[in-house]
Amino acid sequence: MNVKIGIVGLGFMGMTHFEATKSVSGGNVVAFCTRDQKKRSGDWSSIQGNFGPRGSEQTDLTGVTAYASRQELLANPEIDLVHICLPTDQHESAAIEAMQAGKHVLVEKPIAIGLDAAERMLKVSKETGKMLMVAQVLPYFPEFQWAHQAVASGKYGKLEAASFRRVIAPPDWSSDIKDFRKLGGWGIDLHIHDNHYIGLLCGIPSRVFSRGMLRDGFVHHVCTQYLYDDPDLTVSCVSGGIAAGQLKFAQSFELMLEEATIQFDCGTYGEEWVVNRPLTLIPNAGPIETPDPGGTGEWCAAFTNEIQDAVRAVQEGEVPRVLSAELACDALRLCYAEAESIRTASPVDVDK
Repeated sequence: MNVKIGIVGLGFMGMTHFEATKSVSGGNVVAFCTRDQKKRSGDWSSIQGNFGPRGSEQTDLTGVTAYASRQELLANPEIDLVHICLPTDQHESAAIEAMQAGKHVLVEKPIAIGLDAAERMLKVSKETGKMLMVAQVLPYFPEFQWAHQAVASGKYGKLEAASFRRVIAPPDWSSDIKDFRKLGGWGIDLHIHDNHYIGLLCGIPSRVFSRGMLRDGFVHHVCTQYLYDDPDLTVSCVSGGIAAGQLKFAQSFELMLEEATIQFDCGTYGEEWVVNRPLTLIPNAGPIETPDPGGTGEWCAAFTNEIQDAVRAVQEGEVPRVLSAELACDALRLCYAEAESIRTASPVDVDK
C-alpha cells in the first residue's frame, strides 16, 4: 500500500514535513493546503524557522494539488493520512475534522494546549477508528534514539537515574512564537519534549514535585523531580525560556544505568552550534566510548524517520508507542501537574 499524504498548513513545519517525506518509502505527499496564494503557486521564499534552510521556489510540484482550505483537501478521497502542521490552538478542530472525514492523522506537537482538547481528540479517534498520531520528534534524533534503544535493550542493566535539560533564550527572533501565552508557555511548547521522552524512557510517574516561575499562569521555567513508585528511580529535568540571549538553545541528558552512564550535551552559543559532550558511553570498567548514533546528516532526517513510522502504522494498522496520542496526552498531563506543583509548592499527583 502506498500511503497518500495531505499536509494542512504550510509554515516552516509544513515545509519540513513536505521535504522530509521525499525520502519516505511507501508514502508521498499528494496535496497541501494554505491560505497564502503565493505558497500555493510554489513561492515558499517567505518560510523560515529556527533550524534548517529557508523556503525557496518550488519548481516541480507535479502530482501535488494545492488547496486554499483544509475542507477542500479533506474532500479528496485519495488521501489516506493528513499531517496537521497548524498553530497549536488549531490542532483540535483540524484533527477532528480530518478523522471524521475518514483520514488518519499525524499532528505536530504538542497534541493540544488544553487537556480537554487532547481528550476530545482521543475520543474522536476511538469513535471513528482512525489513527491519531502525534509528532513528538525528539526520540527520532540520533542521540536520543540511541539512548532510548540502549535503555530498552537492558544491555547496560536497569536505569537508576536520569537528568535532562532543555532551555532557550526568549525567542525574540520570531514574531510567531515570542508570545509564550499563545503556545501554552514554555512549560508546554518547549518542555513537553522532555515529558514525552521521559514517559517513553521511564514511564509516567505517579507524582511530580516542581519549583519554577509562572507568568500569567503559564510555566516560564521549571525544575521537576519525577516521583515514581519505584523508590530507587530518580528522574529530574530543568527546562524553560529564561536563558541569556546568547544561549539560544541548549539540551543535555545524563542516564545512569547499573553498568554504564550515558551523557550528551549540546547547544547554540551565539551563532555557533557547540557539542559540549558528544554522545558518550562511560562503563564501569574499560574504555570510554563515543558511539556513532547514526543518522544521515540531512537537516530533516529525524522528521523523515518519524513520518516513515507513521506511514508504516497506516500500512500495518498499529501505532508505535513513540507516536501514541495517549503518550502525548500523558506528557501534556505532566505539564499541567508541574504548573500546579509550582503554584502550591507541593508534590502533585499525576492523573492517568
